Amino acid sequence: MIKILIADDHLIIRQGLRLILETETDFELVGEASDGNEALSLCKKMKPDVVLMDLRMPNMDGLTAIEKLRVEQPDTAVVILTTFNEDELMLRGLQAGARGYLLKDTDRSALFDTIRAAARGETLLKPEIMARVLSRVNAPSAAEIKTTESVNLTGREQEVLEAVARGERSKEIASHLGISERTVKAHLASIYSKLGVDSRAAAIAVAAQKGLLKT
Repeated sequence: MIKILIADDHLIIRQGLRLILETETDFELVGEASDGNEALSLCKKMKPDVVLMDLRMPNMDGLTAIEKLRVEQPDTAVVILTTFNEDELMLRGLQAGARGYLLKDTDRSALFDTIRAAARGETLLKPEIMARVLSRVNAPSAAEIKTTESVNLTGREQEVLEAVARGERSKEIASHLGISERTVKAHLASIYSKLGVDSRAAAIAVAAQKGLLKT
């Protein structure tokens, strides 16, 4: 069972998500929060596998909650679920540690797939979201270019990073590169270290900003 917590300040959104999630036998809704503070408190108590986090909430916003949750409960995956289609917030959320980003009008299939990927420790970004992340590198600043030059990925690490950006799982990456899953994970660990991140989503966001991924 995948234990899920919903954090959203709108009751009708929480109720709707509850009804949708209850249709899946491998999902268990363990709590609902109306702001970031309540979300953190419930996470400590309920230990969810995945948190569906709105970014705009009173008292403590979702972005702050994601940053705190990464420190306090790094094994809990966060999927951003928001009404607003804002690239800057999206990138900040992914860099803060979120493993996915969905708009509230997404279809249930995409929602379920993203939750399950997050629970496995993987990142699943919809193509249009990935395109917007990558579009941020079209006109890098001088500072960004300088920063890019200091990140030296090996050829294999670059291949793994690009596969991750396409949404491939470790097993799929291993298969098409002809290496073991253990080796893929070792490359990912090295990539995370070089980029200063600790998740696939954050790696994609930072790599895109540094110009390491091309559209």
